[in-house]
Amino acid sequence: MKIEAVDGDPIPFRASPYATVAVIGAGSWGTALAATAARSGARVRLWGRNRQVVDAINRTHRNDRHLADVPLPSRLAAVHDMANALAGAEAVLIVVPSRSVRSVARQVAEYIGPDVPVAICAKGIEDETGLLMTQVAAEELGARPLGTVSGPTFARETALNHPTAATVAFPFSHADRLAPATSPAARLALTLTTESFRAYVSDDLVGVEVCGAVKNVIAIACGMMSGAGFAENTRAALITRGVDEMKALAEALGGRRETVTGLSGIGDLTLTCSSTTSRNMTLGMQLGQGIARADCFDGRPVVVEGEANARSVTDLARRAGVAMPICEAVRAVLHEGAHLGRTFAGLWSRPIEAEPRALALSLDHPAADAAIAALAERIHA
Repeated sequence: MKIEAVDGDPIPFRASPYATVAVIGAGSWGTALAATAARSGARVRLWGRNRQVVDAINRTHRNDRHLADVPLPSRLAAVHDMANALAGAEAVLIVVPSRSVRSVARQVAEYIGPDVPVAICAKGIEDETGLLMTQVAAEELGARPLGTVSGPTFARETALNHPTAATVAFPFSHADRLAPATSPAARLALTLTTESFRAYVSDDLVGVEVCGAVKNVIAIACGMMSGAGFAENTRAALITRGVDEMKALAEALGGRRETVTGLSGIGDLTLTCSSTTSRNMTLGMQLGQGIARADCFDGRPVVVEGEANARSVTDLARRAGVAMPICEAVRAVLHEGAHLGRTFAGLWSRPIEAEPRALALSLDHPAADAAIAALAERIHA
């Protein structure tokens, strides 16, 4: 409830950041988030599996394996013991690859209380179950408040204090709606906000998570076409139609279409589709150049989240009855042995449709055969 002042005007609730934060995962993004929270004033413990990395952070205030050239705040403490990392934490950020979310959440559950909010800072959909990352975590963490931090955020730029914005999303309870400034989303947003990092608050967790999973797949598509020699027109078309695929899936799963127009949607999609800093974009470019998957990244075993997402996203979309032709094209190339040129030629020669979905329209493409022939001939991958 609101407190009434003498003159009858409501006094706004005072929000306070979390004083002690545990960040689970000492990769590049976990390190960047831990540094951001520490710069904001929180006491931060950063957990890492690798004892050498942990020791180096405490000794040199740098993560030698990730972001080696970025100095870290001295108040950031790295730890190797999970119980030590989580002791007394008021909020937890799990920042590990999507395939590790379940096992790490199970460990975290042993050491935190039932009311401690946990943000799952991984993007994707679990392959076997079709669950979003917070849904995966919920099976291990129970009824604890679960949310995410998502947006157009390359880790190195964030760690270097470049102006950056992101969305903090948690479901809002009835109590949160009565006092939104005291919600986990608002308090975590304050905890992460610095002179250079600006956090926004959302209650559409489903929409934000869908955006995070789909954008990786669209980025691979953009990379494929860029690698094949096409330029800005093609990339802009894929980004725009990719936004429509995001909206359709988010809405089908209970999210809001408007969320897709925010930082976690268009913002993150534009960033990921515009730079080879993105591993998704880079993988797509190499495949578009005709490099075999096994030889991409010079043969190194680089994890590319969109590669698994291409299958899990489309599996989920099929169950929900949502058409996602760009994501389906990426899946076909990555997982079904489809020829990249012919697959994207087929994508471009689909029937003519209306942009507003309310205008039900489907017309035969008047130059479908020519489109297929021209594109398949130009894309040699």
